[in-house]
Amino acid sequence: MEGSIISIIISIIALFIAVYTFYQFRSLLKDPEKQEGFNTIPLRLQAYERLVVLCERIGLPNLISRLNEPELSAKEMQVLLLENIKQEFEYNTSQQIYVSQVAWEAVRNLRDQSMLIVNQVAGLLPADAKATDLNKQLLEIIISQNDTALHTIVLDALNYEAKKLLRAS
Repeated sequence: MEGSIISIIISIIALFIAVYTFYQFRSLLKDPEKQEGFNTIPLRLQAYERLVVLCERIGLPNLISRLNEPELSAKEMQVLLLENIKQEFEYNTSQQIYVSQVAWEAVRNLRDQSMLIVNQVAGLLPADAKATDLNKQLLEIIISQNDTALHTIVLDALNYEAKKLLRAS
């Protein structure tokens, strides 16, 4: 009988500890900046910095100038561009934890749209086209967009959110 009483007492103590821990964790999730010793602002700013670098790296003008391989075929260049976009994005996926949902959606949209443009332009070229033909067509599309290029819009949005976060701190 005493063994069952001790088991019940230990169970009640464990329940109280679990409830206490749950409420402490819940309050930490609600407002992490106000918790003692836990400031996420530096992590969040670093995430915005990394996403800005990502956007610069997968922006088609920068991507083309960095990966320019004139001896490749257009198909090979298409694969190279797409693989690079995927790798850059995958390398930075953990940053979505620290940024707003809107910011992350904008970055993901940039990835998707960049890949779509590369695929569409490559699909319009003749089978014997060279990498320079693909690159030239892609750059002409980007130049025609002027300030409305998606990577520019996403960069502006990320800069805006990072500056807003800086002002709040």
